[in-house]
Amino acid sequence: MKTEYVDVVVLGAGAAGLMCAATAGYRGRNVLVLEKANKPGKKILMSGGGRCNFTHLSTHVGHYLSQNPAFCISALKRYTPQDFLDLVERHGVQWVEKAPQQLFCAGSSKPILDLLLTECEWAGVTLRTHQEVAAVQANAQGFSLHANGRHIQCESLVVATGGLSIPTLGGSPFGYELARQFGHTVLPTRAGLVPVTLPPEVLNSLAALAGVSADAKVITALQAFQEPVLITHRGLSGPGILQASSYWVAGETLWVDWTNGQHQQWFEALLERKKTRPQSHVESFLQQHLSRRLAHWVVEQKGWHEPLQHWSANALQQAMVELSRWPFKPNGTEGYRTAEVTLGGVNTNEVSSRNFASLLQPNLYFIGEVLDVTGHLGGHNFQWAWSSGYCAGEQC
Repeated sequence: MKTEYVDVVVLGAGAAGLMCAATAGYRGRNVLVLEKANKPGKKILMSGGGRCNFTHLSTHVGHYLSQNPAFCISALKRYTPQDFLDLVERHGVQWVEKAPQQLFCAGSSKPILDLLLTECEWAGVTLRTHQEVAAVQANAQGFSLHANGRHIQCESLVVATGGLSIPTLGGSPFGYELARQFGHTVLPTRAGLVPVTLPPEVLNSLAALAGVSADAKVITALQAFQEPVLITHRGLSGPGILQASSYWVAGETLWVDWTNGQHQQWFEALLERKKTRPQSHVESFLQQHLSRRLAHWVVEQKGWHEPLQHWSANALQQAMVELSRWPFKPNGTEGYRTAEVTLGGVNTNEVSSRNFASLLQPNLYFIGEVLDVTGHLGGHNFQWAWSSGYCAGEQC
């Protein structure tokens, strides 16, 4: 079998892999990207509701989960959100700030993928799709790979295969298996940024609310997120729940603050309403802040049917406290099928935080989601892909 020689093989044509390939190509390296799917960048295209939340301008270490929290500091400083925004603007990609510091494409996600593919083309990168890597072996010259009947020899190998999330878009354990082959530890993985499911008896009580959303605050034992909650026919979703899911542990309760951090203000408003409209009810007040269906459900669950003139101040205050700590005990999550990210992964204690080179195997690199670094919702995971890809591309 004829051997093909290249300087660098990048496994995976996602955000991190394409960024790394272009960066290495601009250094004069002969780069080959192997992607198992039929198209590159599938997760890029579907992200952000099809509009790609491509970065967050205030990204910092506090937006990431990892057993080694300081690991991401170096890369985020070396390639910043502003650096990627400069690249976006050089390519004329139109963008909008949909939420504070969260940047999205003005239209579809396609211009971000086109930007990366153009950069790869300009850098002389070769990209192949439908590639099944059957074997990888280290040798004196670097690495030997077998893919689709080809034998490929490279000096450097970059693993940008992502995690287990959304298998229909390419999520697989291949990167973890490769890491273990070369002696790396893979920390336990689980679905992150994912809707939670609720027990049947709770779902039955919520059945009439499927599709209802509310501005709320979601609280776990470790973190709280002030972002919307969506009630679904399976359980709870929406940005607040997705954020909390990365911190929620099976068996634990999470709480939804339906007052969105305003329970004291709501209590004071109810006291005033009691003076001016004593015949009115709590439900009519709640309808000013929540959807009619959600307000009615809350009142039915709690039995808050008496007019305000029959409520004591203490009872009103207690009611608002209860509304701000509404418990839900999920029985699980929707899993990798709908998870945006995978928590856990390749142990970062075994990887250089500066250039993402393996500390165990020469010329082997790990970037992006395959590592034990997971960002919050809002563009932080894309920024991690850009930063880690760039830093590895500068070295591999």
